[in-house]
Amino acid sequence: MIESYRLFDNLRQHRARLLDHTQLEAGIGLASWSNRHDRIHQTDANHHTLSLYIADGYESYRKTAGGWRNGGGPDRLCLMPQAFESVWDIRGPLSFVHLYFTDKHLRRLAEQTWDRSPAELRLDARIFAEDPQITLLFRQFLLACNWQDSSDRLALGSAVTLLLNHLLKHYSTLRWPEVQVRGGLAPYQLKRLREYIDAHLDQPLRLADLAAEAGLSEYHFARMFKQSQGQAPHQYLLQQRLQRAERLLRESSESITEIALRCGFSSTSHFSNRFRQARGIAPSALRQALRRS
Repeated sequence: MIESYRLFDNLRQHRARLLDHTQLEAGIGLASWSNRHDRIHQTDANHHTLSLYIADGYESYRKTAGGWRNGGGPDRLCLMPQAFESVWDIRGPLSFVHLYFTDKHLRRLAEQTWDRSPAELRLDARIFAEDPQITLLFRQFLLACNWQDSSDRLALGSAVTLLLNHLLKHYSTLRWPEVQVRGGLAPYQLKRLREYIDAHLDQPLRLADLAAEAGLSEYHFARMFKQSQGQAPHQYLLQQRLQRAERLLRESSESITEIALRCGFSSTSHFSNRFRQARGIAPSALRQALRRS
């Protein structure tokens, strides 16, 4: 449960339907909702909220000094800082995703990325705005992952780091210089990371775990790893899991469920979906074909 976030708790007291939710690294919250015919008043939040409309939302109105105003629709975003007060009238269907985070999360990222810890972090509110980069990160990463499967934790964490970094650079009152990451990982770092990943494929690896193993910040690690390996950390991890799974399917008599767990997938269905997407054949079909050959 995401109990510590007031907007999350507030929505659960209304007609909003919680579709999915998870707690990410350092307690960052992620929740998927649908709603219609609801009136919501939010004030005194203890956190920031980044919201992206996934479907509908055309009849989502916010109360302003000049009356009720709408402008919602798929891929429209709302960035609501913790001091932001709002009243919403949801007159038609709406599906949306919320990312909940705090100044502490932003400050930690700023310290890791820019080696700066500002005394004050203030985000600019945005209502019914558009940002292609935010839409891309939500739709191609957050929404493409299974939030309940441990094998997707690295991809989720990486996407959230990129989202928060984007907010700091483009939606905060401070001006952050572009970070230049030159060069990749040293050969010994890359070898150590490959060995670490191989030894922990059955565990829910996080971006923070891999960055710590390399002695780098999450932001710098992700970019240096991709420059060295040619893949993002979560892509490499999934590739290694699928390669081990295929080897076990071909060489062992273990059940598909046992293979899924040994390779870091928390469910057979998620393993089967990922394997089919990458190999064009389901694990059960591959095993049956091997037995006939």
